[in-house]
Amino acid sequence: MPTLYTMPGTCSLSPNIAVAWLYAPVEVRTMAYGDHKKADYLAINPKGKVPSVQFEDGDVLTEASAILEWLGAAHGKGSYGRDTEIGRKEAEGLSYMTSEVHAAYGGHFGPQNLAESQDAVEEVKRKTYETLGNHYKRLNEVLNANGREWYLGKRTFADTFLYVLERWIEQTPLSIDDYPALKDHRARMEADTGVQTALERQNMEPIG
Repeated sequence: MPTLYTMPGTCSLSPNIAVAWLYAPVEVRTMAYGDHKKADYLAINPKGKVPSVQFEDGDVLTEASAILEWLGAAHGKGSYGRDTEIGRKEAEGLSYMTSEVHAAYGGHFGPQNLAESQDAVEEVKRKTYETLGNHYKRLNEVLNANGREWYLGKRTFADTFLYVLERWIEQTPLSIDDYPALKDHRARMEADTGVQTALERQNMEPIG
């Protein structure tokens, strides 16, 4: 059975939710924070990051969007074929969230890696939250345009990563109250039994 490696507070929650939604035969193994930098895990994923999936033959798949793509292809419903409109939009939404929005959080999680002086660090933070604010505005607008219930109008794996971003906003000076569609979506996700299962497996609590 493949093993999905996760860690509390990380974007590995996204494929964890997908596993729950699909009832996929995947073991979810949650590591304590810091274990991702230890030799045992680095032998599995030298990047020292989560999520990753280790298959029975020893092959390893990393990156949340790639793992979600595999889950959808291997276990059917829950993702959509990329030859359909919603499947293409799902891929687009996931690419945007996992690359542009996630990458923008670098200035929040590690501003000292992007600047040397304290003044420069503060400038990085200011620009980071400005950029993130624009991203959340865009995400809120897309959700609104598609009926507010699901990011693309139907439940897709894009909703799993959007939920991660809706949680992370609480760590920033930004307020989810400024993005009402996102706030409603987060509450809806937290009422979902699959999300609740994934949170419990990852030793996390609902925010709302």
